[in-house]
Amino acid sequence: MSSHVCDVLVIGGGIIGLTAAWRALEAGASVVVLDPSPGDGATHAAGGMLAPVMEAGFGEQGQARLGTASLALWPEFAESLERAAGLPPGAVGLETAGTLALAYDRDDLVELRRLLALHHEWDLGSAEISPEDARRRVPGVGPRVAGAAWVPGDHRADPRAAQAALASVVAARGTLVPRAAVSLNWADGAVVGALDDSGTAYAAGAVVLAAGHASGSLFAGAPTRPVPGTTLRLDANVDRAPAVVVRGMVQGRPVYVVPRPVRPDGRRELVVGATSDEREDDHLTRAGDVFALLRDVRALLPELDDAVLLETVTRSRPGSPDNAPLVGWAADGLFLATGHHRNGILLTPLTAAAVDQALGAAPEGPEAAAASEVATRFADPRRFAAADSGFADARSTTRGGTA
Repeated sequence: MSSHVCDVLVIGGGIIGLTAAWRALEAGASVVVLDPSPGDGATHAAGGMLAPVMEAGFGEQGQARLGTASLALWPEFAESLERAAGLPPGAVGLETAGTLALAYDRDDLVELRRLLALHHEWDLGSAEISPEDARRRVPGVGPRVAGAAWVPGDHRADPRAAQAALASVVAARGTLVPRAAVSLNWADGAVVGALDDSGTAYAAGAVVLAAGHASGSLFAGAPTRPVPGTTLRLDANVDRAPAVVVRGMVQGRPVYVVPRPVRPDGRRELVVGATSDEREDDHLTRAGDVFALLRDVRALLPELDDAVLLETVTRSRPGSPDNAPLVGWAADGLFLATGHHRNGILLTPLTAAAVDQALGAAPEGPEAAAASEVATRFADPRRFAAADSGFADARSTTRGGTA
């Protein structure tokens, strides 16, 4: 059996895993990343909303705190990544143009106003506007929309562009291995590496588990589950496409549209999403989900009838019991960076700050230090009693050998 030795082994090559690898490389570590298809998980389907305000749900104030702390880091994160990858400014698609929220009927407007009241209670910025004002911001808003709100602090980025930039940096300075990890290796109660599906062993001073919803299959203390969702990609004339993120509720069903930059041909790609299910991960797109997304986006933005359907994608987000991420040390030698649920793109810079701190790199600036503290408070993997017993079970069943 062949083997490799590195300072940091990262399991998972999505945007979270590659960010952890990049930060480890910046700290001077030798890094290996294991993933059979980097970027083909939740990152591939993600719309890229950076939306701590509209993603704030009742009973989820901790998630809102995590989101706002991470959003504050996104400009510096994007600039640093573009510089590291040798890309021009704006290459990862960070846009700070705000978000328009729409309510299709009066019942949807009641729910929107409940959410706006929650925003006010938690000091999150949003304000109700009239449908007429909504149409001034986005001329394609349909005539039947009952109400609207403007959310100036919710923004967007391009997950696929960020993933590609991270992959180029990590491939140039570290090692990307197109293999899946099948088990963690333990010795004396500590994680000391992993085994891949070819039988190759990797010894590492630290292992970062960032395998999305599959993380739980490698470590019992990572209670992750798949939460499949479908996104569509449309190609629309710029005159008929929104220039800002549009989020809406249509008879109780959520839908969103995330625009990409205008191309030289006067058209732009739009990401429409996203369904959310509690079922197994199979990457299969259901006809009913495509129909529902097109029906609901048409109700809000009827001019998109003329858009071209380019792509349908179904992938699974990594959910946790409380839908907050698992970011931090979970056992000796094992750092978790998973469970980000709907907000993996938003929470990427916060995860980077937590990895920096874990590797002994001082947070750069007060916002990064604050984000690390918020992550420690609201994303500690050991917050679940069941997870605590999972740590013990995992160690006891794998000590001195391969899990």
